[in-house]
Amino acid sequence: MKNKIQVGIVGYGNLGRGVELALKQNPDFVLKGIFTRRDPSLIETDSKVIHISKVLDYKDQIDVMILCGGSANDLPKQCPMLAAHFNTVDSYDNHSNIPEYFKTVDRVAKNSHKVSLISVGWDPGLFSINRLLAQSILPNGKSYTFWGKGVSQGHSDAIRKIKGVKYAIQYTIPSEEAIEKVRAGNNPRLKTRDKHTRLCYVVPYDFNDIGRIEKEIKTMPNYFLNYHTTVHFITEEEFIKEHSKMPHGGFVIHTGKTNDNHNQKIEFNLSLENNPEFTSSVLVAFARGAYRISLEGKKGAFSVFDIPFAYLSPKSGGELRKELL
Repeated sequence: MKNKIQVGIVGYGNLGRGVELALKQNPDFVLKGIFTRRDPSLIETDSKVIHISKVLDYKDQIDVMILCGGSANDLPKQCPMLAAHFNTVDSYDNHSNIPEYFKTVDRVAKNSHKVSLISVGWDPGLFSINRLLAQSILPNGKSYTFWGKGVSQGHSDAIRKIKGVKYAIQYTIPSEEAIEKVRAGNNPRLKTRDKHTRLCYVVPYDFNDIGRIEKEIKTMPNYFLNYHTTVHFITEEEFIKEHSKMPHGGFVIHTGKTNDNHNQKIEFNLSLENNPEFTSSVLVAFARGAYRISLEGKKGAFSVFDIPFAYLSPKSGGELRKELL
């Protein structure tokens, strides 16, 4: 493997800035450039910024392209386009559409002999791995996933795409009652709306549009339709003062029996002060893994299930066995 992995970032919002920070903590990476649809001269960073129209000029210079666009509108278009020329990693998080998204990207990446690692983050991503691990160890059991309290980037981005929305943020709030039932080993049957509520704060361009905007939010499939959703319309000043931070977190809880008398519980949880920066750190680790499987000649789309954990670390197998095993 080369000493340095050459990386490009596509998109420079919260996630793109987080990836830029994460790369500085991983000395085996070199950031070749940030690709943006905006005027590069308006981007404030010490890194090289390039307009997205020039991205193919770098097809032989970049080992992995980390895609930092939103799942609602950006990634379904960007990933197939870029997977035709680059190894890619993205954080596509529309769970119900992942199988179809995978098929589309897989077809392109196989044709281009590239690796495209999709849906990397903490859910989908780290939580997905923990669900797999728990269900494999305790097959006679049940898994539950709770998110929050915190800001969902994907859901916030989906609201911001609605016409007439200037700023928006969405908090996912787990049900404490449901969590305690699960931890007690009761294996409750929980509908989607029983586990979480969704709380939205929106700054409209025109407060005369709030009725239409609220309806579009609450009826949005895959994001809000199946949840108890509350929408608050606020001023820009209040939004900046009260809703500028990006906390998040959640739990994967699996309970199962090893015999009729013994209940076992596996729990994995995250508590994050800054969701985008943490997600970005996951993306960078898995970019290392994507690059390593590309060196093995693999091609097509992959998920976090397909990357060996050892490939996420810059350390050698010998170092890992000595220090961590």
